[in-house]
Amino acid sequence: MAVINELIRAEQDGSISFGNYELETKSKRSDFEHNGDMYKVKTFYEITKLERNGMFVYESVPGTAVTGLELRDDGMKFSVEGKEDAQITVELEADTEYKVLLDDVNVGHMMTNLGGKLSFSAELGEADRVNVEIVKL
Repeated sequence: MAVINELIRAEQDGSISFGNYELETKSKRSDFEHNGDMYKVKTFYEITKLERNGMFVYESVPGTAVTGLELRDDGMKFSVEGKEDAQITVELEADTEYKVLLDDVNVGHMMTNLGGKLSFSAELGEADRVNVEIVKL
């Protein structure tokens, strides 16, 4: 299990990691600067949420830990872990079709809504990690 004790951190490869699903009370960190963007994270066992420059990026219910988040022009890539299955919502380009891969398995093509949100479930368990890749079609 690799919770992020500092709530959010920059990785050497240029990605970011965030979230701590082991916390009993809601914790947040604001004004985390990375590559010219400002990030804010809120996390605890019930929910994990990330914003970039005041805009929604990621949310999971219940809380999760995300490592290696890379935001790309054509989607995003990250690894996620938690104590139980999670409903994950990310924001991408509005009204656009994406391919969602969980551990390199194509779980289908999904359309974002007019707000750009895309939701999917990740089957997580004790000590499990799921690699997520979302690619614009």
